[in-house]
Amino acid sequence: MLIDFRSLAKSMTLTGTILSADARGARFEIVCRTGDHFIVEVTRETVFGTLMNLDELDRDRIPRPAGFSASDPQQLIKAFIRLGRLVVIEGIYQQDQGKSQFSARFVHILQEQDGEYLFERTHWWITQTSRLADRWLDDLFGAKQTFIIDDLALYRTNLNITGAPTDDNIQECATLSRLIYGLSSAYLLTGASRYLSAATAAVEYQRSLFRHASHDGQFCFWAFGMRRTLGGQNIYEYSLNPDDLNTIPLYEQIYSIAGLAQYYRITQDWAVFDDIQRTIRAFNAFYWDPQWSGYFSHLDYATMRPDTPILGANQSRKNWNSIGDHIPAYLLNVLLAFDPLPQEASDQDHAFLRNCREMLYTLGRLIIDKFPDPDPDVLFVNERFFQDWTPDHTWGWQLNRGIVGHNYKIAWNLCRIRNYARSVAARDATDASRWLDLSSRCLDTAQAIARRIGSAGYDKVAGGIFDAMERQPTGDFVQDFAWQTTKDFWQQEQAILAYLILYGSTQNPEFLDLARESAAFWNLFFLDHDNRGIFFRVTDSGLPYIQGNYANKAGHAIAGYHMFELNYLAHIYERSYVDRTRSQDDTFCLFFSPSPVSSQSWLNVLPDCFAPGTVEIVAVYIDGASTTQFDGENYQIPLTAEQRGSVIRVEFKRSRGD
Repeated sequence: MLIDFRSLAKSMTLTGTILSADARGARFEIVCRTGDHFIVEVTRETVFGTLMNLDELDRDRIPRPAGFSASDPQQLIKAFIRLGRLVVIEGIYQQDQGKSQFSARFVHILQEQDGEYLFERTHWWITQTSRLADRWLDDLFGAKQTFIIDDLALYRTNLNITGAPTDDNIQECATLSRLIYGLSSAYLLTGASRYLSAATAAVEYQRSLFRHASHDGQFCFWAFGMRRTLGGQNIYEYSLNPDDLNTIPLYEQIYSIAGLAQYYRITQDWAVFDDIQRTIRAFNAFYWDPQWSGYFSHLDYATMRPDTPILGANQSRKNWNSIGDHIPAYLLNVLLAFDPLPQEASDQDHAFLRNCREMLYTLGRLIIDKFPDPDPDVLFVNERFFQDWTPDHTWGWQLNRGIVGHNYKIAWNLCRIRNYARSVAARDATDASRWLDLSSRCLDTAQAIARRIGSAGYDKVAGGIFDAMERQPTGDFVQDFAWQTTKDFWQQEQAILAYLILYGSTQNPEFLDLARESAAFWNLFFLDHDNRGIFFRVTDSGLPYIQGNYANKAGHAIAGYHMFELNYLAHIYERSYVDRTRSQDDTFCLFFSPSPVSSQSWLNVLPDCFAPGTVEIVAVYIDGASTTQFDGENYQIPLTAEQRGSVIRVEFKRSRGD
């Protein structure tokens, strides 16, 4: 039933395109993604402001006429409103006795005078990652610029909103690894030695404290965490997370090597690589289901089996995390570091590469074949399964619900698999047909998922990505919310990256528009300017939701990972996929620092899984000195023994070919 309120006053956020302006009447008109038109009233209390990054610099360079007054609505409209521009407005919507009105309180300007989005400028994501990384390190370790392993005794998983430790002083391995991923990504973008020094000390700490090798040295497992007590320290081999209590969940093992894989891309540290190899070997030996394929989600720590009854609801189960999380967490980054191999690589290296390729191929096929629902009326993928791949719609809190961000994460990573598959097919004619087939299926499935989920999971009025919904609504609405209409930080990240890479893969302008709207919502409402952090959750209108654990800067589910992943990939995706108004903005650079004890004679530097011809190398500098020893389309830098231990800066440029 449509309610025509006799009296209603509600704070509301609108994201839309400006259609018309009436300066004399102090109003302008926008259209939202729903197709709804709103007349926006501007009053003397309306504040117009330009999007601000975490550096707190005012980038408002919009010219004002002589005698301009910020309290004059007519002059505000003349100065700031441009037809066809995207704008985000916070205001008050009212209904009263059949009349309605939307009165703006904050009008957020997203673009420069020439129309370029502020968050697509060359510095935007680099600045954001630097501010986040510096504050994170300051909160944990003070103003130190270099780090040793002993400093990591101060690491805490749980930090409150100001960055101070909470009363739970646990150190979780997977969250430490995720922070290592963030610090490594920050170094890749900036070349700042502070981030690499902290990552190196954290890697050494993780390997020394949490790593457990099997009796024969073939396998590697990672303890859940450690808590210091008056009597010393307690190390927990099994998870303390309520969903996984007293088990060894695969996703925690996966994320325990996420940081190691990103760090290995920079350093080629052979000891780190050995741990990654042994951990992947453990995945395939203990979690793999040889009967029905796929990875089980949990092991019993006593029997090291996935089918023990003590596992309860996690007995012989598979889920999105046990299948799909391999791909972004470590597998693609390992392949970026290791593929292609030079001719002089060892037989062991070639065998490991084949194993990783086959893992990726198999996981891609499983996601395409098992996760999308066969019913075209169901918008969300299935996420939990019994051993035989029958969907499990009875598990715990999830039941028959879809997590919006997981759907975007699948679309994003299928596009990355698609690009990798095309590169394999281009290099290996003997195996090209099956990889090209996988490539085609990946893109088709990614587009289908993105279109489906966009119709329900994307807020077409305010912007931003919702959280959890019923997969099969019980009422008359497509959007049947499981809980509230809140929006979580990591789900915004997945949508931004999914839409950017889909645009790069299809050149469909609708995907670029959605990427920009999603990036605008992130930069407006998820940045904690007071504490230089990220809000975990906001309301549908973008107000911070800071109750209970959602007020924390860091915890089990927010650990210096997704925001740094977004900064890193949004930067290189925008440089590589989005047309620039300034030609020099097609370039970007990454930094590497191969270990002096590495034995590798090559360095693979492809920034992400790009399709062939997306970017080219235009310059390489080793400790500041330029070198011509590279092939612009090969992405493999030859290294001499003397060059290991150097800082290597690689400059890329968007290629106009595909």
